[in-house]
Amino acid sequence: MEQAEKRKLRPIFINKEGQWFYHGLEMVRRDIILLFYQHLHRDGEGQYSIRLGGEEWYLELEDAPFVVSRVDLQAHGEDADGFRIWLNDGSQESLNLDTLVVGKEDVLYCSVKEGKFPARFQRQAYYQLAEHVEERNGEYLITLDGEKHLIRRVR
Repeated sequence: MEQAEKRKLRPIFINKEGQWFYHGLEMVRRDIILLFYQHLHRDGEGQYSIRLGGEEWYLELEDAPFVVSRVDLQAHGEDADGFRIWLNDGSQESLNLDTLVVGKEDVLYCSVKEGKFPARFQRQAYYQLAEHVEERNGEYLITLDGEKHLIRRVR
């Protein structure tokens, strides 16, 4: 089967809240979803697929494949060390503030998994981070240990 034909067959769908569906039915087996996340790939054209067992399945996404569900400021002593984020695949990682962008409908995103994938902030996580955002001359930024990190807007 040719690559173009494979891309047309996309029985797996991830909605904007990070829920997985197979032929329209929600996937509830967490172990399978986590396995799929471990084998998630993104090609040079921005197409997402799962590569597993010598096969490849292309995915349909409503938005980003990962969702940020929680944000915490990691503070040790007087200075803040950074922000920690929790993702819908059960993992945690440090938030790279330089990857923050605001997209359509004022949705906040960042890059995760060593910058390989975008992640959409859920409302609760957005508000947790918003406590640390300041507005200056129409721009939004986060200051951490004296360093300013601009939150870019993508059109």
